[in-house]
Amino acid sequence: MSDDNHTLPYPEAGAEHPTLVIPGSSPEQSPEGATRRRRWPWVLLVVVIVLAALVVAAEFVARAVLPGIVRSIVVEQLDLPADQQLDVETHGLVLPQLIGGNLESLRLSTDSVTLEGITGAAEVMATDVPLRGGELGGASGTIRIDQGQFTSLLAGTDLPIESVELEAPNATVSGSITVFGASVPLSLTVTPGVVDGDLELTPVAASIGGLDIDLDQVGSTLGSLGQEVTKPQRVCIADQLPAGLTLTGLEIVDGAAVIDVDVDGAIVTDTSLQDKGVCPS
Repeated sequence: MSDDNHTLPYPEAGAEHPTLVIPGSSPEQSPEGATRRRRWPWVLLVVVIVLAALVVAAEFVARAVLPGIVRSIVVEQLDLPADQQLDVETHGLVLPQLIGGNLESLRLSTDSVTLEGITGAAEVMATDVPLRGGELGGASGTIRIDQGQFTSLLAGTDLPIESVELEAPNATVSGSITVFGASVPLSLTVTPGVVDGDLELTPVAASIGGLDIDLDQVGSTLGSLGQEVTKPQRVCIADQLPAGLTLTGLEIVDGAAVIDVDVDGAIVTDTSLQDKGVCPS
């Protein structure tokens, strides 16, 4: 053979000819490690879902249990019948409020309740209600009573009242007065309201013996008696309601008297505020 055709040696492995690495084919990456990395986000998601479900379940339990607890406390504090119908509503998320020991707001309502002899529908909205004892931050509400109960409230007035008819926005009180030894039927149409916590009845029309008559004529015809019955009447009913309630407004609506009240926040802790109030002598 001729020396003109030398066989070239194979190139040695070195930097000039690096080995290519195919992505995903690294010997350091094991199948088990890749599986664990793909799995952990799903595990975290499951944990979050379970925790969220537990929180939702706890919220539902709190909402289901709390009204019954509040109802029992109110029934006991106000000495109401054990079967007293009383609806309880809360606002916002209950669980954080329970943990904090304070309810932002609480609504109590009933279609019929008797307090100190007065029966009617009632609704009260309380705020900042402490769950571990103490006074309410504030409370207000309405009491709705029918004609019969409204007549009872007016028992302390000087008006001759035998019956009351409610027709928005006024009330017509009817009775009789004695003039020269004779009984004369008298009806007064009055607009009810509240002044300084007392009921105020302002006459706007009158009839004597079934005949409509001007209010000024009632005064001139019946003298001092006529002037007395036709002037605005103030009626204190504090002695017919719990002392912790203060009248703030009154309106005739749909054949009923709707009375707005302010509730002293200490009524839940001070038993004297749960007793009847006192009228000035």
